[in-house]
Amino acid sequence: MSFKPSHYLTLSIFSLTTCLYPFTYAQMYPFPYSSGQLNYNFYDMLCPKLPMIVRYGVMAALKDDTRMAASLLRMHFHDCFVNGCDGSLLLEDTKDFKGEKNAFPNRNSIRGYKVIDKIKGDVEKACPSTVSCVDILTLAAKEAVVQSGGNQWPVLLGRRDGLTASEKAANEQIPSPFEPLENITAKFAANGLDFKDVVVLSGAHTLGFAQCFTFKRRLFNFKGSGNPDPTLDSSLLSSLRTTCPNVDSSNTNLAPLDSTSSMFDNAFYKNLMSNAGLLESDQALMGDQRSAAMVNSYSKYPYLFNKDFGESMTKLGNIGVLTGQVGEIRKKCGFVN
Repeated sequence: MSFKPSHYLTLSIFSLTTCLYPFTYAQMYPFPYSSGQLNYNFYDMLCPKLPMIVRYGVMAALKDDTRMAASLLRMHFHDCFVNGCDGSLLLEDTKDFKGEKNAFPNRNSIRGYKVIDKIKGDVEKACPSTVSCVDILTLAAKEAVVQSGGNQWPVLLGRRDGLTASEKAANEQIPSPFEPLENITAKFAANGLDFKDVVVLSGAHTLGFAQCFTFKRRLFNFKGSGNPDPTLDSSLLSSLRTTCPNVDSSNTNLAPLDSTSSMFDNAFYKNLMSNAGLLESDQALMGDQRSAAMVNSYSKYPYLFNKDFGESMTKLGNIGVLTGQVGEIRKKCGFVN
């Protein structure tokens, strides 16, 4: 898709959203207007151009690479799951700590650092030492969804950046596509997220691609059986074996997570209903009666999925936040001041 960031395009996107869903945030999302020291209007006076700067920054990134939408969303998720939403994922290694960029779930996998750095640079020009990197990342994740066809949701702001990072914590706390559903659910619960959030936030896999090594065992040697995963749709199996032949050199090849990998929609859940989920951890949602019922609902009612996704993203963005005088406002996202 090729387009130029313009006021016309921005207005047309949000006018369409208003026409389709003529409700206020208060009607759509029954949240308070503040949570602790976070507030929806935190930067209204301090940095009024912030939403526009982030919007255009994400727009430019998606123009260059539509996959960046999934990357920004995933970056936000991986940041929040490791000791809270504090921008720790963005930090480079120092003599005092080994950061999270090279942890196993992130190494050669997480993308978008340069996008956040570019947006941060633009924000610093407009509002020096005012907006945290973690708030920029949180807003960018929302914009990535909206600009890919998802609904708006209100974002609480006022987070401050953390002063440290932990490779060890990232290795231990970020859910893995190889884990059983009960383990993933436990990691969500440790962050104050419930079973519904597991199902809803898994829907983020409606965007983007996965490397072959994350699902290859389903194609050739599922659980040491020497055979493919019997639950995997046969036509998808054939296609994936072409993309990911059973050789190590194919491990970093990419396959789309769903059939509309650049659009934020409910195709992910439709795929699960047809045994065509790419990741083992995603298809496992159909093996539990509770999650299977939710998958069925989201496959039929895209508006319900969009509404619940906004609510779960708000909960995700509130995990372990630093406010007040705790933490700092980094001048550059990769380095503590």
